[in-house]
Amino acid sequence: MSRVFEPITINGLHLENRLVRSATWEGMALPDGTVTERLMTLYQRLARGGVGLIISSYLYVHPGGKQHPGQIGIHSDNLVPGLQKLTRTVHAAGGKIVAQIVHCGGQTTRSTAGQRPVAPSEISSPGYSEIPRALSTEEVREVVRWFADAAGRVRKAGFDGVQLHGAHGYLLAQFLSPLRNRRTDLYGGSRENRARFALEVYDAVRAAVGPAFPVMIKLNANDFLDGSTTEEDAAYLARALADKGIDAIEVSGGTAGSGSLGAARSNILTRADEAYFRPQLETIRAAVPDIPLMLVGGLRSLEVIEDILNTGLAEFASLCRPLIREPNLPLRWKQGDRRRADCISCRGCFVPARKGEGIRCTELDKLTGPGLNPR
Repeated sequence: MSRVFEPITINGLHLENRLVRSATWEGMALPDGTVTERLMTLYQRLARGGVGLIISSYLYVHPGGKQHPGQIGIHSDNLVPGLQKLTRTVHAAGGKIVAQIVHCGGQTTRSTAGQRPVAPSEISSPGYSEIPRALSTEEVREVVRWFADAAGRVRKAGFDGVQLHGAHGYLLAQFLSPLRNRRTDLYGGSRENRARFALEVYDAVRAAVGPAFPVMIKLNANDFLDGSTTEEDAAYLARALADKGIDAIEVSGGTAGSGSLGAARSNILTRADEAYFRPQLETIRAAVPDIPLMLVGGLRSLEVIEDILNTGLAEFASLCRPLIREPNLPLRWKQGDRRRADCISCRGCFVPARKGEGIRCTELDKLTGPGLNPR
């Protein structure tokens, strides 16, 4: 059997295979962040499709950290019943699900967040025109508490683990970035100080959920922005988190301002185009040889995934857009159909979400009509 379909365990969480659905914004929640039936249908399809682990879309820990309409919330106890329905749906379909939690920091707008965006410093994020307000030292500690409270709700809602979003230029990543963090207190300046916020968030989350609950992080290994986070910064934080007991690290890169070097790239036409964060993964692997790693970014071929797993660079392969087009892709591969994923990496799936219609494959719409896509 392919190594892809070998079972594995993360801190007591048993997974049937090494394929992960990487967190993907769906744009299907209610305005207050409540889960909807459409979301439950989408996650049910993912679970039935055979992916080993589902990572939820990014759940905002405070309304001021919300980025997009239709984003799921985790900032209030009132949201827990809906999230419990979601986890029960996934578990009933045979799946496992981890909740990703986030504060989007300066990468949002006043109209979405309901307030002026906040960030480490009053510096606009590449790709965003609004200049955020700098958090005070006490406010930084308050945000740490928001993450801890959110993690407690994650466990109460029945998720199988929690993932911190430390990638793609959101608040955890903003603190690590020397480009966006110009603070002069204990959260700015040196690499050690810039990593402090993420480490305090991890400590608080771990205290909230306990030692036996999987805690992971999605980490930008490079922002691909002049003067911003590099592999060296990411490796430092990864090692520090490993020393504290992080259970897994998902390696990604890029921000909304990184242009063609962003997280979701187009024109992935050949195997050579795939796994575009592999060089960064190699740096993180060297820094944390003892921590399970997940690689996301352009994975489309089973052969490429097998090579990454067989060489020991990562224990997991994370997929995003291919599972929008084909939620049953893992099952197809397992049953012997090794054809490349049908996803053509056009990014058209995010267009309907921005219109409030929910994420779906617009190329599949052309072939079958929208009826086969969650709406």
